Amino acid sequence: MLIVVINLHMDGARVSNAAVALDCSLEEMTRGCGVDVLSFGGTKNGIMFGEATVIFNEKLKDRIKEFEYLQKQNLQLHSKLIYISAQYLALLEDNLWYKNAKIGNEMAKYLESELLKIDISISNEVRGNTVFAILPKKIIEPLQKFCYFYVWNPNTSEVRFVMSFDILKKDIDLFIEKIKELIKNI
Repeated sequence: MLIVVINLHMDGARVSNAAVALDCSLEEMTRGCGVDVLSFGGTKNGIMFGEATVIFNEKLKDRIKEFEYLQKQNLQLHSKLIYISAQYLALLEDNLWYKNAKIGNEMAKYLESELLKIDISISNEVRGNTVFAILPKKIIEPLQKFCYFYVWNPNTSEVRFVMSFDILKKDIDLFIEKIKELIKNI
């Protein structure tokens, strides 16, 4: 009989936003769900640069030296790694990760409410820091010149807006005013 052991890796680029949205801890979102290895991205939650690999599975910890070798072999070590690591200490201290993610999530909800006020359809439930909406096709290109965003589905004019920890309500208000202006000129 063949027994296959599969380890679970989580891409944690937005794990902080998901944890806040689901009202749970980072541990519950990762180790608590059976995650063996987490790529804990920091740039989407407030650090300038960096990604931490967190190994939860005790059975994998004896392979850390092998992992370090693979990193070096793939040129993934930076000469001043201490400065990247220091950012994580700040991010995890006093729940800064939580505060930053909460702001992004709240701003996504605010953007959603403002878009709905001007009859822009929201195509997916807003649960984290991302808003999917259907825009009039004619305003997408000029709006992207004002502020970049990703066109998720060009066929349906579905776009994706991602809110971060440093977005302010006044930024969203300005963006909404631009949308109103562009719609008015269609």
